[in-house]
Amino acid sequence: MPPEPHNYPGPAAVPEGAQPRISLSRRLIAGVWLSQLFLALALLGLGVFLTRRQLLAAFDTDLRSRAMAVAALVRYSERRPHNLKFDPTLLPPSRHRRLPNFYYVLKSGENHTDMARIAAYWPQVVLPVLNRARFMNLRLLHHNYRVIVLRRLPVLDKEANLPHPLPRLTIYYAAPLSPLLAQVENFALYIAVPSGLLLLLAAGLTVWGIRRGLGPLRGLAHEAAAISDRNWSFHPAPEAVATAELTPLIAALEAMLERLHGSFLRQRQFLSDAAHELKTPVTILKTTLQSLLQKPREADEYRQGMEQSLEDLDRLQALLERMLRLARVEQLSAPAAPRPAPVNLKATCAAAVARIAGWAATRGIQITQDDSDGFQVAAGADDLEQLWLNLLENAVKFTPEGGLIRISLQSPRPGWVRVSVEDTGPGIAACDLERIFDRFYRSEPSRDRQTGGFGLGLAIARGVAEAAGGKIYAQNRPTGGASLNVELPLS
Repeated sequence: MPPEPHNYPGPAAVPEGAQPRISLSRRLIAGVWLSQLFLALALLGLGVFLTRRQLLAAFDTDLRSRAMAVAALVRYSERRPHNLKFDPTLLPPSRHRRLPNFYYVLKSGENHTDMARIAAYWPQVVLPVLNRARFMNLRLLHHNYRVIVLRRLPVLDKEANLPHPLPRLTIYYAAPLSPLLAQVENFALYIAVPSGLLLLLAAGLTVWGIRRGLGPLRGLAHEAAAISDRNWSFHPAPEAVATAELTPLIAALEAMLERLHGSFLRQRQFLSDAAHELKTPVTILKTTLQSLLQKPREADEYRQGMEQSLEDLDRLQALLERMLRLARVEQLSAPAAPRPAPVNLKATCAAAVARIAGWAATRGIQITQDDSDGFQVAAGADDLEQLWLNLLENAVKFTPEGGLIRISLQSPRPGWVRVSVEDTGPGIAACDLERIFDRFYRSEPSRDRQTGGFGLGLAIARGVAEAAGGKIYAQNRPTGGASLNVELPLS
């Protein structure tokens, strides 16, 4: 039967009080667009700054030449006394159609004292004559002007027999900044309009590129949405596989699906095995009771039937208790499970040996434990005791009469302890070394009711070991027999 179609889940309504959804594509688009906008504004600002600086340098050069031209218009009169005169007829014209240029000419002595005005065309009477700056910006007639100040200029006109010391000139010359500012504004406009168009084009290309780039991610989402309990196939598109940034995500998804599929199969197998194990004692119990009700029987026959039914009920109860213990152990492996207090490992091993020593003695099997001490692990004492008891039960079951079982504690590496249960039995088949810890798995082909057990003891042992942050594994000894090893982190 083909798998049921799955639709990729679209955006759902955000519940009230929940954190709003975040669109990755919108964040990428906004980030790229803002960076492009910042770059465009930075380039525009830098261009305007450099252009204004160059234009201002050219403006200052022209302003200086005009001020020198004003200084050249100061001449001596032809008749004695040779007084200084100013001829305004040759003044350089203003660069602005409506705003005039302003000038202010002062003469002074050799020591720049006794200043007197020669000529003035200035809207203000008082000037900052003590300002030592060469260039300054002023607000004249509600407009921006740039002023140049030339000090201690000699009079270019020469006359004979002039009294010394010869006077010096101070020239104030102001020209409107409107032409320069207009040029800067035009430059900014010529740059801003194409930049805005290019920015819009870049924004469109960014949206297209990001959406196209996120296409493989959407394909992965569609593939993941199609997975169900009937369809475990995951086939990412070649475009997604070829994307370097998606390679770790694909590998993680495949590993996660493999683990989930394995857990699903184990859960299904567990349900099947549990049903099988429960079916056998229930069927036998039902058959026994039905046979007792078919016809009248003697009291001994009823007693014998009841005893047999009680044996089946005991077996059923033992199976249910082991299943409940396995469920409890798996709950201890949850991340939210509380961390137990440290316990002495040797004491739990000794308690397990004491509990099984009687059964081992009936079969002539000797159990020894080394004297290693001082190992503390964070796990429940009862759970650890059950762990060692399950390993010892397995060892006693497969060790021949008169054999030897040894339990030892040692540190394989700093921060860890290894508990080994070694027996002198026939060992474990190579195909069973990895499977003996599965639920309801038994290496014996027959399911004998007396010796076969349920196949849950080693599964419970693995659950306890993993809940304590450790691991369990089996191996065959070179000298014969098997060794079940549990490695746990020290507290």
